[in-house]
Amino acid sequence: MNYLYYPGCSLTASAREYDLATRAVMAAAGVDLTEIDGWTCCGASAAAPISDLLSLSLSARNLALAEQTTADGQILVPCSACYLNLKKAHEALRSHAKQRTMINEALAAVKLNATGSVRVRHLLDVLAVDLGARHLAPLITRSLSGLAVAPYYGCQCLRPYPEFDDPERPVSMEPLIEATGASVHVWEAGGRCCGASLVSTHPEAGLKRVCSILKAARGADLIVTVCPMCQMNLDAWQPKASRMAGEDLSITVLYLPQLLGLAMGLSHHELGLDLNLAVLGSFREKMF
Repeated sequence: MNYLYYPGCSLTASAREYDLATRAVMAAAGVDLTEIDGWTCCGASAAAPISDLLSLSLSARNLALAEQTTADGQILVPCSACYLNLKKAHEALRSHAKQRTMINEALAAVKLNATGSVRVRHLLDVLAVDLGARHLAPLITRSLSGLAVAPYYGCQCLRPYPEFDDPERPVSMEPLIEATGASVHVWEAGGRCCGASLVSTHPEAGLKRVCSILKAARGADLIVTVCPMCQMNLDAWQPKASRMAGEDLSITVLYLPQLLGLAMGLSHHELGLDLNLAVLGSFREKMF
């Protein structure tokens, strides 16, 4: 299997462990990733309020660069926000002639053109659909039996594009978790919004969202996610959420590739586990 790879900005900085674990797990699974040469920011959440065309063009620039590498390939995107932005640009190029014309007029300034021929795929989509438990199970060298894992999907990998799972009742992580020998924590919070940037702009409202998810994870040994924003909220804000709730809401939070990598016998260094903020002593005793 071969994919173009768009890491996005977060995976080069605050979510570097997600990039490390994704590359390591994919390599161990025999998947080749070719990083898009010259990729730039997708516009994140800041560009759209300024200009819809700017937001679409920033993402379309990366699609145009991908098309120069392969006209009909697939881009693997780990970050849910990046995936959503690239997906929006892809949809505009494929389905809206007026937007396609406006985007390409903007891209002409940097001598690029995009058609939308390259498919945009979320990492979870590739893991669940292209690889699946059937392919990953033979690679498991260390059973995670005894761990209860709460799968947290967040919003953007499934909304508004339910490409590979039900956004209201997502289940695509469950076979992957079970393939490691771990059990799935049954909860209703897997598809709830974590509050995104509300923790910074409206702290009380954002922390309430974080609190509700952490409370729902009681009984699990850890939460796994596939989104840097979700990871940041559930990982970094645990102390403040605990103070707001008046109780200890601490729990280990990992990216899904980190969990898979542990079961595949990859080293802590390869998976960037020293970069996670919330890895509890109880989890370390079980795993390390």
